[in-house]
Amino acid sequence: MEQYAIKGGNPLVGEVEIGGAKNAALAILAASIMTDETVLIENVPDVRDTNVMLQAIENIGGQVERIDRHTVRISGRTIKDMVIEDDFIKKIRASYYFLGALLGKYKRAQVTLPGGCNIGLRPIDQHIKGFRALGAEIRIEHGLVIAETQRLRGGHIYMDVVSVGATIDVMIAAVMAEGQTIIENAAKEPHVVDVANFLNSMGAVIKGAGTDVIRIKGVPKLHGTEYAIIPDQIEAGTFMFAAAVTKGDVTVKNVIPKHLESISAKLTEIGCEVEESDDAVRVVAAKPLTHTHVKTLPYPGFPTDMQPQITVALGLSRGTSIVTESIFENRFKYVDELTRMGANIKVEGGNTAIIDGVSRYTGASISAPDLRAGAALVIAGLSAEGTTVIDDIRFIERGYEDFHLKLRSLGAQIEKVNSERELQKFRLKTG
Repeated sequence: MEQYAIKGGNPLVGEVEIGGAKNAALAILAASIMTDETVLIENVPDVRDTNVMLQAIENIGGQVERIDRHTVRISGRTIKDMVIEDDFIKKIRASYYFLGALLGKYKRAQVTLPGGCNIGLRPIDQHIKGFRALGAEIRIEHGLVIAETQRLRGGHIYMDVVSVGATIDVMIAAVMAEGQTIIENAAKEPHVVDVANFLNSMGAVIKGAGTDVIRIKGVPKLHGTEYAIIPDQIEAGTFMFAAAVTKGDVTVKNVIPKHLESISAKLTEIGCEVEESDDAVRVVAAKPLTHTHVKTLPYPGFPTDMQPQITVALGLSRGTSIVTESIFENRFKYVDELTRMGANIKVEGGNTAIIDGVSRYTGASISAPDLRAGAALVIAGLSAEGTTVIDDIRFIERGYEDFHLKLRSLGAQIEKVNSERELQKFRLKTG
């Protein structure tokens, strides 16, 4: 089983390039099959989740051509099968975007219930509500979501909760529905806007993406396009907090600073210097970190996907901090692992962490419970005294491309190891 071996103590210094946004890419790849013409997508992150989506497109008869590591050409013209079900797609949450794409174009779809990280329930009730409002019949049988309709008609949908996945999924289906669709209480995340821009570049008519009301005028067909995916705000934020935790000086390049404002604000609050330029953000942690309070909220609030990373930083900050998780109910599972490294954190009521800062973490053997927590534990290991070994790094590789190589380019002592022998070699080499 692959592990990360980390010798902590080196400040991270230098520049790092941020890749394409995984969460935008997953929806855009699914939506690319909605035209019979060819679609060229650039800045696709080469991570496990995107590769599973591409494999699923091939499995139903679509054509996928890799131009280079981050560029893919897709044609949905040869799609014959409306059933998306295999062992790999079951493991990722974004499988549900195929529901919207297939329902929109072919008026029927069967897609396996979504998986992903075990950070709490990810109900698809808002997706189902939206599809029904467009005139689809939905049922769940034997782990499959089955959606069918004679014709999709525009509808007025009020989302009961702000859901990024449901907003995107219903938006994808609605672009080929007859008439106008209005989605109220829509999610405003950057990747919602990116998916809308992609669909508009294919001939869709979507207005209001990035606000809480999205208006869609249905079109009979979509055409081919060339499109580049936005940078990944969560990958960028992860490296920004890695600089803070290791007392480093890191410039994250190829980013949209506006998307990072809530992250930059918290880093400034805890004592870091944050400098923004057109497409880069520099984080310098020259002073001891101080405590703060944070609550995860839908965009433009502080992202739930950055909650474990800020918790790791606050664990090393002076004073007492409180982190409140308002999006997912099971997102503090990593706290047990962090406690083994010396953190002083108590979780109350399942959604609030009370953190008393400690002076340092110490290396330990720990496991990544999910994607973002796994990345946060790597950051903890980079600052810890001694060696940290992290299991289950497959979670981390779902969403971070070349994570250990990018960290190493900033001066981290980190290696991917496959055996006890390789681990011992790493220990000997790093002393």
